[in-house]
Amino acid sequence: MPPSGPSISFAAQRTAYPVLFAIAFSHLLNDTVQALIPAIYPLVKASYQLSYAQIGLITLTFQTTASILQPLVGHWTDKRPRPFALVGGMGSTLVGLLVLSQASSLSMILAAVALVGVGSSIFHPEASRMAFTASGGKRSLSQSVFQLGGNAGSALGPLLAAAVIVPFGQATVGWFVVLPLIAMVVLWRVGQWYLRVMAIRQRRSSAAPGPTRSALPRRKVVLIIATLLLLIFSKQFYVASMTSYYTFYLIGRFGLSVQEAQVQLFIFLFAAAIGTLLGGFLGDRIGYKRIVWASILGAAPFTLALPYANPFWTGVLAFLAGFILASAFSAILVYAQLLIPGRVGLVSGLFFGFAFGMAGLGSALLGRLADATDIDTVFRVCSFLPLLGMLCWYLPDQKRFAS
Repeated sequence: MPPSGPSISFAAQRTAYPVLFAIAFSHLLNDTVQALIPAIYPLVKASYQLSYAQIGLITLTFQTTASILQPLVGHWTDKRPRPFALVGGMGSTLVGLLVLSQASSLSMILAAVALVGVGSSIFHPEASRMAFTASGGKRSLSQSVFQLGGNAGSALGPLLAAAVIVPFGQATVGWFVVLPLIAMVVLWRVGQWYLRVMAIRQRRSSAAPGPTRSALPRRKVVLIIATLLLLIFSKQFYVASMTSYYTFYLIGRFGLSVQEAQVQLFIFLFAAAIGTLLGGFLGDRIGYKRIVWASILGAAPFTLALPYANPFWTGVLAFLAGFILASAFSAILVYAQLLIPGRVGLVSGLFFGFAFGMAGLGSALLGRLADATDIDTVFRVCSFLPLLGMLCWYLPDQKRFAS
């Protein structure tokens, strides 16, 4: 559990691992709930006779509500941190789950996933700020531990759906309200720790204020941020093809059952969880730019080969692609936070929000492409996205703007 009392001063200076693990655990619970949404797509598609475009609309609704609010929440909390807002965000997620469990139409499903999206938009910017605060200077590692919780939750969602929701029906979605309830308790404790650390850091910052402007010209900063967002675009569009349509691809191309396809999706997401942690560990040691370069562009050989592989090699290539691609996000986020000092909430909200938005837009557009052509075409088109990693040549080394 989060430390209290005399240990707070220590935690304000060194990496506060108990707090970091508590935040990551909350992220796991939050993203497990989120992962239930795409995991039940085969079930609701059959139950309500939905098209691929309507499946994409569900993802777009969730991701839009989860993305648009995040930069606004981050900007607001940069000025007035609200750590206990995380508890309210989890409350919105809880209500969304209950509505989803009883949804009897597409419109009710859209309302339910929108509520879950609102909860996500509140959670990510402020929780990312807490991870940054608890880092003790190990910024990439702390973001990766935070992301590891999220990726682990994303991997657990399909397994839980395959074990519980698919055999027992949509109503069992309501059983999972226990997850946001647990997260609310954990986040209340973390919020208490965060308030005490903020008081300590405010006293220190008044005595020795840190940098509030980037060392690079404003125009250069804007171009670098735009480049980083394009890299996020390439990653998230590919991940959207996997999370929303990989199960359909495996069922249609190789004849797998729904449960077998969900297990394969879990393997892809589990690989992403491992890659996230490794990327954070290496980012603090060899530089964030190198990790981003190796992660985005390095996944290209595997994504390009996947649409032409047999069932065994499809699983292997998906594992490798997920492992390599996932190592990029934490490095990109910390790189941007160092580029714009003093705006951790805004940067976190912008990048998490953009990532969610691109995943939602990608799912919707890819759903329309699948309806117009077929699922195989979706995976052939998306296989080229990691080639955008060549944009990394434009990024300056972090030593030019970060101490």
